[in-house]
Amino acid sequence: MIKITFPDQSVREFPEGITGYEIAESISPRLAKEVLSITVNDQLWDLTRTIQTDASVKLHKWEDTEGKHAFWHSSAHLMAEALQALYPGTKFGIGPAIENGFYYDVDPGNGVSISETELPKIEKKMQELAREKSEYKRREVAKQEALKFFSHDPYKVELITDLEDGTISFYEQGGFTDLCRGPHLPSTEPIKAVKILSVAGAYWRGDEKRKQLTRIYGITFPKQKMLDEYLVMLEEAQKRDHRKIGKELDLFTFSQKVGQGLPLWMPKGAKLRERLETFLKKVQVKYGYEPVITPHIGNKELYVTSGHYAKYGADSFQPIHTPAEGEEFLLKPMNCPHHCEIYKARPRSYRDLPIRFAEFGTVYRYEQSGELHGLTRVRGFTQDDAHIFCRPDQLKDEFKKVIDIIFYIFKALDFKDYVAQISLRDPKNTEKYIGSEENWDKAERAIIEACAEKGLNTVTEMGEAAFYGPKLDFMIKDALGRKWQLGTIQVDYNLPERFELEYIGQDNSAHRPIMIHRAPFGSMERFVAVLIEHTAGKFPLWLTPEQAVILPISEKYNDYAKEVQNYLNKLDVRTILDDRNEKIGKKIRDNELKRIPYLLIVGEKEAEEGLVAVRKQGEGDKGAMKKEDFAAFINSEVNSMLAEIDE
Repeated sequence: MIKITFPDQSVREFPEGITGYEIAESISPRLAKEVLSITVNDQLWDLTRTIQTDASVKLHKWEDTEGKHAFWHSSAHLMAEALQALYPGTKFGIGPAIENGFYYDVDPGNGVSISETELPKIEKKMQELAREKSEYKRREVAKQEALKFFSHDPYKVELITDLEDGTISFYEQGGFTDLCRGPHLPSTEPIKAVKILSVAGAYWRGDEKRKQLTRIYGITFPKQKMLDEYLVMLEEAQKRDHRKIGKELDLFTFSQKVGQGLPLWMPKGAKLRERLETFLKKVQVKYGYEPVITPHIGNKELYVTSGHYAKYGADSFQPIHTPAEGEEFLLKPMNCPHHCEIYKARPRSYRDLPIRFAEFGTVYRYEQSGELHGLTRVRGFTQDDAHIFCRPDQLKDEFKKVIDIIFYIFKALDFKDYVAQISLRDPKNTEKYIGSEENWDKAERAIIEACAEKGLNTVTEMGEAAFYGPKLDFMIKDALGRKWQLGTIQVDYNLPERFELEYIGQDNSAHRPIMIHRAPFGSMERFVAVLIEHTAGKFPLWLTPEQAVILPISEKYNDYAKEVQNYLNKLDVRTILDDRNEKIGKKIRDNELKRIPYLLIVGEKEAEEGLVAVRKQGEGDKGAMKKEDFAAFINSEVNSMLAEIDE
């Protein structure tokens, strides 16, 4: 008999060789029908794998990320089986589960191309194969056997070559065999609803110099109703796409002449971004931050010292060579090394700490062109970056104050649904990180304790830490329930060591400060993209670039409309004037699409009596008001919103 420990710490005995499915069945037949995978001693397993020794386990259903992962990973194999049947001779790259669904990179070969028109055919074949209820069977194989089996497929051969003997497993279902570590469903039976979403190109292993494969995206569900609901959400997401709305609202653009992944902010977008920056700057003043400014480039040695060159050099723009022999500069990939040098510019005392430097600093990373996506994945972006240098006795309080700032921002922008992710080292791959074991232990402990003291709803992810320290990431859900990572706090003992930062303590000896990296927005570009999609472009009244648009009924009232605009702007009501020679109905429709909160219509009566006829976005007519009353109303609304945020 072996002892099985459950998440509630209860312990039960089972025969050696019990499977996850049998454990679920022993609890209840219903659970056995719903469970999709199992975690055994922190490793995700198939439900059909036998457990030979005492273990801690956790069963996963559809509601769990781990359950969906097994479901969608299995579906990727099912799609590959369908592709093998429909396009004989297809060679297969990788086919992982992703946040929503799965994809497979394939090479159909022989001049065959898979287009959007063929996706329904693949869908139908997957449904047909799923109904066969084929088992997913795992078997361990020796490296030489694996190489021989896949000798016809250069992509699999390359993947196998990188693996160590004794770590290789195959999965088989129906007539398909794949190289895979798992886990998978017991069979294809739970896969009831299938949708192949799109087809795209993807370079093998993300390398632009290698062959471009066909990447096919899909998603599956255990019920047709779930798929139907997802497709409705997907349609709404397409309407909210920040690239589409950004173009409609004239917020930002891109230019091939400027360069891929380098956004250009239009006047309206610049105003929106400026208001976000001003908002955060005011918060930072309250919390004792001092503004600093650093250049867009730095000497290569700066990033060698920090460790960024070793970790990010391949993803950075290539060094800039100056006329001086051997002198190299890099476009700044991070702000923190520059802030370390500002700290180091003069002697520091324990009385000076904590020191909090803040900067909206633009940084540059050479992302692969295939990975660029609107404002969410760019090559040049501005971080709302700050670095806190503090004593060990100040660390926890400073960390908690940053959490308070992030909460304040989320409240202001109506992000109500979030979870805090504690990102720690991967204990099995410590060479990814810099710094001593002792400092990592201290940093991880400080984050865990601070989160507990703030009562945060947290999850812990091993292996998600930054290379120089653990971090706390805030994962928010937007209005459509999609997850985004916004706001990050990182504890760092390592950069102060590498830059030999010091302060003189009460004992008159030199001590090392601890560094906290902090970016509540993350990057301005990505944050604006998320905000656009969360609000569908209908920004809060205090933030929106334009609070009202004035619409004269005809050219006769343009002068009065301009008088109203000047009056309102002087009273801090942000307005624009639409004096086009168009019918008022068209002006109303056009400006409704621009998502401007208020439309002010002016004609003969309004001009004579100093009025504006008010329409509210999405609600229609609100009656006539004196222009001074409208200004007072808007300012009262804004002040009320900001006061509520401050509560």
